[in-house]
Amino acid sequence: MDRTVELLKKSDALLEGHFILSSGKHSDKYVQCAKLIQNPVYCQEVAEIIAGKIKEAGINVDLCVGPAMGGIIIAYELARALGVDAIFTERENNVMTLRRGFDIKKGQKVIIVEDVITTGKSSFETVDVINKCGGEVVALTSIVNRSNKDEINGLALISATKIEVNAWDPDNIPENLKDIPAVKPGSRKF
Repeated sequence: MDRTVELLKKSDALLEGHFILSSGKHSDKYVQCAKLIQNPVYCQEVAEIIAGKIKEAGINVDLCVGPAMGGIIIAYELARALGVDAIFTERENNVMTLRRGFDIKKGQKVIIVEDVITTGKSSFETVDVINKCGGEVVALTSIVNRSNKDEINGLALISATKIEVNAWDPDNIPENLKDIPAVKPGSRKF
């Protein structure tokens, strides 16, 4: 078992039940990275795993950007491991934006840091913010890659681990989930 999965299990971050994902799809598993992140030692170790993969890939980074909420803490830990600054984007009126006096300098090499990447929706909302500021997004990173991809829209996806999670459309959920109340643990409104 890879170390990140081991830490996710130790922190009770791998959940089983009936969940509504940010995409609106239903799943029998959910990765609640906040449970891992609440332990600073685990969070630091996972950030160092991601940093090692970034360095191994030869990617130069000037800045880590974490989309709120899930990306904020892991972005700061990854920035610490890489020796760069970290900031975050957040939604204002349901639109991803840069606030709080944060800025991105023209030409700055930026990685986006998420807790979990599935479709990349939050990541690409953040890509748009970075591009408008003149930054250059050089990779997407996450604790968990649920996308089953190594890149999304031409950007490398570097994660501490990959986990496959089944997902079904709301009108096509399996019989064993129909009698279990659905829970929506994610932060995005849909």
